[in-house]
Amino acid sequence: MLPEKTIERLSLYRRVLISNLENGNDFIFSHELGSLLHLTSVQVRRDIMLIGYTGTQRKGYSIPELIEKINLILDGNEKTSAVIIGMGHLGKAITNYFNSKRSNIEIVAAFDIDNSKIDRIISGIKSYHVNDLGKILKNSNVSIAIMSLSQKGAQDVADKLVYAGIRGILNFTSVSINVPDDVFLENYDMITSLEKVAYYVKEKK
Repeated sequence: MLPEKTIERLSLYRRVLISNLENGNDFIFSHELGSLLHLTSVQVRRDIMLIGYTGTQRKGYSIPELIEKINLILDGNEKTSAVIIGMGHLGKAITNYFNSKRSNIEIVAAFDIDNSKIDRIISGIKSYHVNDLGKILKNSNVSIAIMSLSQKGAQDVADKLVYAGIRGILNFTSVSINVPDDVFLENYDMITSLEKVAYYVKEKK
């Protein structure tokens, strides 16, 4: 199993590589890839060696081959199904992004507590009430949940997701939630990130 930070960087590498390929480039050196992401060439080479790929001294890395290798590592051969809880502005934006990018992660259903959003198609997917979460997920192949709801009730929703068999949760709420050790939890606190940016901006004045 690869380290978490390596997985994060592989995702970044892939986006940059795809952009370079679309611009007509077929090869890239480690120092070029690193400079585009503010990483050292040593870090880039170490990550790419971990996935069993090597370039050449003369041309660097083959961009199509490296993209294919990263695809195999990050995506596997099958699509991963996900659900999103909370269809406010953030939930809609996340759904629109993933389902328009033809990513290997497909958001297949949404859940909310707002009755005006229940039994409707929102951003191209069916929206259900949170209380029906267990019933809808019971016989599905969904393994990931994205939580973009308010703080209130976040832990209760997380408990429902775990009970329904969800194995990975991306938490966009600003509240810390608890899950069992066999469920992978990724917290993304936008408030903390913005406050960090504001701090460094202030310090550099």
